[in-house]
Amino acid sequence: MEAGPGKFIIDGTLGGGGHSEIFLKAGAKVLGIDRDPEALEHARARLAESGDRFSTWEGNFSRLQEIPGIQQGGRADGLLLDLGVSSRQLDSAARGFSFMREGPLDMRMGPSSPRTAAQVVNQSDEADLSRILFEFGEEPKARRIAAAIVKQRAVRPFATTLELAACIEKAVGRHGRTHPATRAFQAIRMAVNEELESLAAALAAAPSVLKPGGRLLIITFHSLEDRMVKRFLRHRSTPFSDDPGWPEPRPNPDFHFQLLARKAITPSAEEISLNPRARSAKLRVARLLDPKP
Repeated sequence: MEAGPGKFIIDGTLGGGGHSEIFLKAGAKVLGIDRDPEALEHARARLAESGDRFSTWEGNFSRLQEIPGIQQGGRADGLLLDLGVSSRQLDSAARGFSFMREGPLDMRMGPSSPRTAAQVVNQSDEADLSRILFEFGEEPKARRIAAAIVKQRAVRPFATTLELAACIEKAVGRHGRTHPATRAFQAIRMAVNEELESLAAALAAAPSVLKPGGRLLIITFHSLEDRMVKRFLRHRSTPFSDDPGWPEPRPNPDFHFQLLARKAITPSAEEISLNPRARSAKLRVARLLDPKP
């Protein structure tokens, strides 16, 4: 992204402020968005030297069109979405994201999330719980895990991360280096924070948030998210739609973007060695086209 002086960038997933810091050092003006008040406070302190070139807005990136500057007609030169849980959230036992640390079953990325992980685990019926684990976590043993959860919570509701992780491990066993609760925790987190719904809303809003020529950058860590982004950009970067029943292709009314990289950009071995959590990251980039006259 060309984040030089005079450019305005929206960092839709502020987190620890690392991406915003890079944009600010390049001379750009940055608006950092996050639903997590703790993340906003941390980033404001970290980036205080940038003065009025850095501002924040508390909210979910699904609500891009509600940003005051956007409502008043302002448009950005770039929009970045770095999806998933931030390292600061994951490393905080009190937030309840990790099955490796004792903490409350919370998993909310911000106070606006309507329910906690404890509510999802303790109140969802077995069929819905199995669906969440299978659809969001792509967990092949979803039914077995859901049954074990329902059986154990009948004795005592789940309250902590390690209680849930132990139940899952007991239900499916442990094979290899990957913890058996990995997919389940991911699925519950995605359900708690309505992550796929938020992404769909943000993608739909992106063309109305960017200036012509503005860049859209999306970093995904999950196959469902990447699939959604890939399909969106493929459709929105195709000038004509076709159907076997049509006599000829028709102009695509949703043609708004040009792909700047046909395939997802993945981290190098060096990047992964410096940040192992980046191993599953995929970056997709597109440019908003000038509207037709």
